[in-house]
Order: sequence, then structure tokens, then C-alpha cells
Amino acid sequence: MTSDLPGSGLPGAPSPPPRSARLGRNLAAAIAVGVSLGAVILASLLVQRQAFVIVLAAATAVGTWELAGAFRRSREKIKVPLPVLLLGGQAMVWLAWPFGLRGSAVAFAVTVLVSLLWRMGSGSGGKGSGPNPADGFLRDVGAGIFSAAYVPFFVSFATLLVLPEDGVGRVLSFMICVVASDVGGYAAGVVAGRHPMAPRISPKKSWEGFGGSLLAGMVAGALSVLLLLDGAWWLGAVLGAVLVVTATLGDLTESMIKRDLGIKDMGTLLPGHGGLMDRLDSMLPAAFVSWALLSVFVPVT
Repeated sequence: MTSDLPGSGLPGAPSPPPRSARLGRNLAAAIAVGVSLGAVILASLLVQRQAFVIVLAAATAVGTWELAGAFRRSREKIKVPLPVLLLGGQAMVWLAWPFGLRGSAVAFAVTVLVSLLWRMGSGSGGKGSGPNPADGFLRDVGAGIFSAAYVPFFVSFATLLVLPEDGVGRVLSFMICVVASDVGGYAAGVVAGRHPMAPRISPKKSWEGFGGSLLAGMVAGALSVLLLLDGAWWLGAVLGAVLVVTATLGDLTESMIKRDLGIKDMGTLLPGHGGLMDRLDSMLPAAFVSWALLSVFVPVT
């Protein structure tokens, strides 16, 4: 019995892609790195939950450095004030600990102001720069402000998640949902992916994969909120669904960034994944959404 699917062996039918191409990455390395990162996060949470802030601060520094490097390697050779972003990023993450959202917001605003002054004093180092120090000013400043918001400011919401007494459960609920979305979408996409979701942005992302993400994320959310936070399971399912959408949009956003910059990966730090930013893309906006929804679904007492 023959099949009418592509690659079935019929005359003129394209050959099926090799399994490695369908998987899209070094699966063994990706799993090993994922498990290692998960172990570090779990250890920081279970030993002393505030130690998780150290992990967040390290991730912020590495992610900011990778993003600045990606801008520098881009076609436009965009120059961002890396020292300012590194220091400001640490301030956003750490000041959220004693001062909450006000501390990270003030640190963000100061980072933006210092970035403006830094660029005024340094001139342009980007492509097409000339004798006029204003050449590329808006481009470089815009990239710097985007970097400050996209990495450290979003990460600071993960700090806000871990601070309450039930902070371990809040962080785990957030991360379990996002990881379940990633794993469910990856598995469903490999097995049944046929219809591209956004072929011009991320050709390997399919609607079938999104369905797998949605199912896995909602189940993970329902169980996490019920078991870890003693909340209503249906609110956990809502959390999971919203985080799947957020994580998917975060992934597509980074794909757009990389396409605009003309690069394949943000870095090479993590075998099987690319750079750390290639793993944080779905986590960053999801941290804010998790903090906002859990503040309503399971209010801090």
C-alpha cells in the first residue's frame, strides 16, 4: 500500500528529510544541557529560594552580553553601551529583591538615562558612521533601551516571583509551564507537524506543534497551581494557556530579531541550543505574565 504523503517513494515525490533535519538540533546535547540548567535552578530554589536571584543575575549578565554581541555582528554593526547595560541589569535584578517593582523600574529608568549620555559621549561606532556624532544615535540608543527592557527588566519579574513565602511554587509553576510548552510543542511538531504557523519567521514552527504546546502547558499549569500553590486547577489551566501563547510569541520575537540582524543564533554557549538567549526567548516575557497572573490568581497573603 502506497501513501500520497511527500517522500512516499512515488515518482517525482521529494525524498523525506533525514531524521536529524526533522529534529532540528543535537537532541542528546540539548537534553543534557536542559537537564543541567534545570538542576542548577532547582538546587538554588530548594537550598535557599533567594539564591535563585544569583542564578537570575548570572543569566541576565550572559544574556545581555550575547544580545550586545548579536547587535555588534549584525549587518548594521549596532553599538550598545554594554558596561551600562551590564551594571544597570544587575541593579534591576537585585533592587527588585528589597524594593519590589519600584526598585527595578527606577533602575531601568536610570539605565536608559545613562545610556543616552554614554552614546552622546562615545559617538557612533556603527556601520555608515561619519564625522557627525549624531549619525546612528537613534539606532544605537533604541537598541540599548530595547536590550535593557528585553533582558534584565523582564528577568526582574522572576525575582518578584520568588520573593513571597510561596515563591518556590510560583517560580516552579512558571518554569514548568514554559518547559512543558516547549517539550510538548517540539514533540508534536516532530511527530505531526504539517502546517507552518509562521513560515516567513520560523519555518519549523507548526500549528500542530502549537496544539501540543497548548495541551502540555494547560495540564502542567493545572497541576502546578493545584499542587504547588493550593490554587484552583482551572486557574492553573488558564495560566498554562496564556503562558503557551506568551512563550510562542517570545520565540517568534527572537526569530524576528535574528532575521533582522542576519544571524542564526545569539551565541554558542550551550551545545544543542545555541546561546543562552536562544533558551531565554520564551522565558523572558513569560516571567512578567506569570507574575501578573499569579498575583491575581493566587494573591500573596
